[in-house]
Amino acid sequence: MSLEQDEVFLRQDREDLFEILAMRFGEIPEGLIRQIGQLTDLNQLQRLILVACNSPDLNVFMEELGEPESSFKLTGERFNPLA
Repeated sequence: MSLEQDEVFLRQDREDLFEILAMRFGEIPEGLIRQIGQLTDLNQLQRLILVACNSPDLNVFMEELGEPESSFKLTGERFNPLA
């Protein structure tokens, strides 16, 4: 992939993540928007999209945002969107 394609995918994933967060949790804090805007790893953004879909609240999402980029498992009741 070229750098231009990477930028397109990063922008799309960020926009998808913002939309999911807004649908699930309402208004997104400005600090969170800035923090997500600085992410440059496609795998991390895609993982966070899954986290946003499965977190019962914004606090759980924000905790996961602080996890290392190598984190990948979403297990347990903590990720039950119906909790």
